[in-house]
Amino acid sequence: MIPAKQHKISDPEIACQILMDAIVTQKLAPSQKVSESILCNAFNISRAVCRNIIERLIAKHFLVSVSQRITQVAPLTLLEIKQNFTLRKLILPEVTSLAATKAILERLESLNREIESLYPIKDDATALKVLKLNKQLNLTIAENSGYPLMLDWLDQLEDTAMRIYWLYIKTEGSFPVSPNEQNDIFEALKSANQTKVHDASLSLLLDTEQKIFSAIFSHKQFNQQDLVI
Repeated sequence: MIPAKQHKISDPEIACQILMDAIVTQKLAPSQKVSESILCNAFNISRAVCRNIIERLIAKHFLVSVSQRITQVAPLTLLEIKQNFTLRKLILPEVTSLAATKAILERLESLNREIESLYPIKDDATALKVLKLNKQLNLTIAENSGYPLMLDWLDQLEDTAMRIYWLYIKTEGSFPVSPNEQNDIFEALKSANQTKVHDASLSLLLDTEQKIFSAIFSHKQFNQQDLVI
């Protein structure tokens, strides 16, 4: 019996998520060359959708157009990590403090418990789920800030943060932010004190940044331009 032909993925949103997951988990490694045909064959995505998604990911800086014929996965170097933390330290504490009086703590605590239920992280699927839930938690905290454009920037920064945190999970076997550390943010939110919320959010980012760089510098495999696991 001839097996049925598998249908190509034609939903742009599903296809985009598949490719973003591949970039985060380094199934598409930093600086790896990609093309419509490579992505179509590797991920069973229709060619027309691949073309659209490549353009979208170039616009979001997760793919890089090197020349008219060559497109690569965006690099992941110490500079990219430093820039990501620098921008998130500027934006995330601000939007979090602006949302201090409007945060829905029950939703945040529910997401935090869901993350905690996935510990210890035993496989890549669980690691990816933790990363997505953490992104969702951060965006949920900030969504009531009243600045939707800032949230668009934060969404993109959080996607890059997922790439960075993936390195930590794969080398350290754990997530760089603990549920208890997130609870410190929630306690600050309960006070509705914007300064306290800002400082707690910034402190968490500073601690996380230090953990990430300590992990990177302690692993010889990262002594190269791209941080490939």
